[in-house]
Amino acid sequence: MSSKELILGRIRQALGSSTASPGVPRDYRRGAAPVDLDLLVERLADYKAVVHRVPDVPDTIRTIIGAGRLVVPPGLPADWLPPEVPVTRDDQLSAAEISAADGVVTAAAVAVVETGTIVLDASPDQGRRILSLLPDLHICVLRPEQVVASVPEAVARLTPGRPLTWISGPSATSDIELNRVEGVHGPRNLHIVLWESA
Repeated sequence: MSSKELILGRIRQALGSSTASPGVPRDYRRGAAPVDLDLLVERLADYKAVVHRVPDVPDTIRTIIGAGRLVVPPGLPADWLPPEVPVTRDDQLSAAEISAADGVVTAAAVAVVETGTIVLDASPDQGRRILSLLPDLHICVLRPEQVVASVPEAVARLTPGRPLTWISGPSATSDIELNRVEGVHGPRNLHIVLWESA
């Protein structure tokens, strides 16, 4: 008899014949709470993200990227992009091709006010996770109806099993002597375009 079998046998013996799993309390779930966009903007700014509350997405993207070149996921709406900015759509681009871009534009799946977090779920307008990690600039377009007050509300909107990227500000770490270093695990610059259409 192996050690594993011995340990599992003792656990089974201690549990007895009861195989019923205890219920998992779900009382932490809350109903839909009012969404405070000003608080979301404040929390994103605390994380050093730049937030643009605008009615026009292409003009804002043009202002942010300037003369740079963008990479975008295959399902990003073309009318979000300024026509004069060079754009490469991700059709299984290599890591080197993605890294060479000056920035990436994605949509978002949901945003959470209480944590100042944007969530991407790899939908066609958000693309592969690598797109939002390699370029030094991530521009994320967010609509007010995608914003929820709490994490449980966000999780309820997400599809289980999809690859999720939870973003709370530009990539940063303080692992080395507690000095903040940005851009270690993703882009150093995060711009949220909060599209408040008129």
